[in-house]
Amino acid sequence: MKVVILGATRGMGRALARKMAARGDRLFLLGRDRNALDRSAQDLKALGGAEVGTSHCDLEQPDGFAAALAAAETALGGFDTVVVTAALFAPQDELERDHLLSRRLLDVNFTRTIEFCEEARRRLTGGGGGTLCVFSSVAGERGRKPVVLYGAAKAGLSHYLEGLDHKFRSMGLKTVCVKPGFVKTDMTAGLDRPPFSGEPEKIAPRVLRAIDRGRPVVYVPPPWRWIMLVIRNLPRAIMRKVGF
Repeated sequence: MKVVILGATRGMGRALARKMAARGDRLFLLGRDRNALDRSAQDLKALGGAEVGTSHCDLEQPDGFAAALAAAETALGGFDTVVVTAALFAPQDELERDHLLSRRLLDVNFTRTIEFCEEARRRLTGGGGGTLCVFSSVAGERGRKPVVLYGAAKAGLSHYLEGLDHKFRSMGLKTVCVKPGFVKTDMTAGLDRPPFSGEPEKIAPRVLRAIDRGRPVVYVPPPWRWIMLVIRNLPRAIMRKVGF
């Protein structure tokens, strides 16, 4: 595959990029930290032996989306897969105290992510199709006390990706919505680890299989599929009482 990854310098994006490089996929990395991009590119090159390109791209700077994807097209000679793992996270209590932070999180995780996906979608469909894989979250499955704002943004993102799948699958665009539960990354550092939490390196192979097969939705770690099935069906009166 010829893959563009936004968010490959750490966490799930890094683990997934390493799996792709090791099997010989050609990669182009996008991110906002140029030094981290360069380090990641060298690491991936050592794994896969192929040149790994990079370009600056910040989800808070949408004017740069087109140029970043154009640079990837030039370097790869076109691309067939785009992966988006970049996002912001903050605990609900902190978001309630900090209006500017909450605005920033909602903007990045919903509006700007969708704007980036639209730019990628136009290029993929214009080239005959491909795969758009985007990391949402189980937090968007239902309104829950600990993730009111973060979950709202991810719910909107998940619905957007489902709509893309309905509209463009027949045109060759395969949309893969990844819904992680708790994964141990820099984003979740300092938070209590619940049961069924996962590690990026163990989850990456499952995500890669979903990309290869064009599965519309994948839950990681796998038990979260059944956990959220229960949560989605709990009566509202119970949801008000529990802290989950």
